[in-house]
Amino acid sequence: MKARLWMAVTTIAVLLTAPLSHAADEKIGIFELVHESSQTFDETIASLDKALSNSSLVVHGTHDVSVPDSRHRARVYVLTSPRYAERAMSESPRTISAQVLRVAVYTSGDKQTTYVNMANPVAHAMVFYAGSDDYEALIAAARQAADDIRTTVASVPGRALSTQREPMRSEKHYRKYKGDGPARMMAKFRTFEKSQLVIATDENNNVDQVVKQVEAALRGRAVADANDTQGWERVTTIRLRDDAVYIGVTNPYIEDKMIRINSRFRKDGKSELSPYPGVDHVAALPTEVLVVKEGDRTLVLHYGQMWRMQLYFWDSGYRAFTANVGVPGKIAKSIASTINAAR
Repeated sequence: MKARLWMAVTTIAVLLTAPLSHAADEKIGIFELVHESSQTFDETIASLDKALSNSSLVVHGTHDVSVPDSRHRARVYVLTSPRYAERAMSESPRTISAQVLRVAVYTSGDKQTTYVNMANPVAHAMVFYAGSDDYEALIAAARQAADDIRTTVASVPGRALSTQREPMRSEKHYRKYKGDGPARMMAKFRTFEKSQLVIATDENNNVDQVVKQVEAALRGRAVADANDTQGWERVTTIRLRDDAVYIGVTNPYIEDKMIRINSRFRKDGKSELSPYPGVDHVAALPTEVLVVKEGDRTLVLHYGQMWRMQLYFWDSGYRAFTANVGVPGKIAKSIASTINAAR
């Protein structure tokens, strides 16, 4: 009797302490809606700024997003969790995109209610750490980072939420992510690592110098309007490790295209007073340039934008992608030419 009771207690303890994992077929959003604010946009920003300053999360940059026709308001916060970064310290430098957390505040609906969502850290960890021997621990660390965001945002007046948002995929899909449906061919069936395109290579083993060159290149021209792909704004530079630096960039062109593409075929939440429901996807910003050291070389990388846009905007629908098939290439070419022109 005692032996059976001890076995039952032990089994329960193991279940309670084991890492939580999603069912293989459970759908997980690349975004998660975490809060509906009872305040105005500006008041929500002020409340969130205060909450973040008292949290364990580190704010590295913010950016006010250019919404088409200024019909909505939106701001992106770029964050890191020191605990999560420490857990991932031994992973490949190419995986650092997973450690950069993004929270968006935006207005939507006929009353232009203010919402807060995040780029889901768990879904990103499933993509970037799929091949890691420490996968379960990294997923647990990403889950803790997501909890930290939820807890921090919950102090903003309003209603706390935890709603997975489109695009939705299973863990199995994320771990082998090469695009979606028939559009996979547009992303050339590439995984995240194969989608990291080399902009430049430096053989002098000098990460700091390369980072300075990239930052200087991004200051070379004023940010353009939404009709011009040229001109990039650097939102933040985050040195996660000695061999891995994240540089977040954006411009009005990429912001306008992403919001318009995701809004065009959507019906839910779309109205005359709320014409761009795709504003809820701005946590996909900024797009990233990575400076990583591999052996004796320092590489400047950016992502194939078709891979990246499918990851964040696949719910726009296949028609939206075929109608804008040239947009990702223009973005990628602009980033590469801007950086290479200054080298």
